Amino acid sequence: MKHVSVIGAGTMGNGIAHVFAMNDYAVNLIDVQQDALDRALATIGKNLDRMVAKEKITSDKKQETLNNITTFTDMAEGVKDADLVVEAATENMDLKLNIFRALDKAAPQKAILATNTSSISITAIASVTNRAEKVIGMHFMNPVPVMKLVEVIRGYATSDEVTTTIMSLSKNLSKVPVEVNDYPGFVANRILMPMINEAIYSLFEGVAGVEEIDTVMKLGMAHPMGPLQLADFIGLDVCLSILRVLHDGFGNPKYAPCPLLVNMVTAGKLGRKSGEGFYSYAHGGKELIVADTFKK
Repeated sequence: MKHVSVIGAGTMGNGIAHVFAMNDYAVNLIDVQQDALDRALATIGKNLDRMVAKEKITSDKKQETLNNITTFTDMAEGVKDADLVVEAATENMDLKLNIFRALDKAAPQKAILATNTSSISITAIASVTNRAEKVIGMHFMNPVPVMKLVEVIRGYATSDEVTTTIMSLSKNLSKVPVEVNDYPGFVANRILMPMINEAIYSLFEGVAGVEEIDTVMKLGMAHPMGPLQLADFIGLDVCLSILRVLHDGFGNPKYAPCPLLVNMVTAGKLGRKSGEGFYSYAHGGKELIVADTFKK
């Protein structure tokens, strides 16, 4: 398995492409927008430059990594020789189903089709293909070049052989794969998102302010960043989407998104990506927004 196609050139997609390319895989990075592909290559280049500066890799390794990546705006062309396809598009069920319908027709029959989804059912995604046994979840953590964990999610029909292959492949990438079964949110987000949601409820109900909530979790629970800062980093729209998957999937009111989260996403306050969430990122920093903002 040497030819890998990555669908989506956003934060996760470019990180996944970076990791495969640095481990000597030939990577086809695919996106419908050439601008997105250009930005992805620039981001990968900057991340590699940081690694060179820290003497983690050589300048030659940086260039070799970049040489391993080819970009495409035509998905059919980009996956025609793939041994593995990793889809890393927006966390939207309809979009992912459409991509997998197209992939099933365009990718070689031998190819394994993986999705980087953080919460959407692998079984549902596999159901629109004629190779359900070759569809699997490969949930990388952000930032992909740094974080070690890969959740490997088996759909209802995913074969043992495909699961073993992806577990082994993840280790080849110097990752730590953990096999989990296909239930809403898997393990990572089934546990993480209720914590983030409860932090937002604590703010919404006036228990404490943004900085106070994050400080308690950082200093009291040894978290590297507080839940509200982490929500901004993930994207409040992504958090809301995952909570809705959990709520719909389990039918349990404990997963109901906090009204404050819903209102912030509706207002376009999505966190770091929009420049404002629980913190302000207008000047590239992390400036605390006045708490009164959240009492409206």
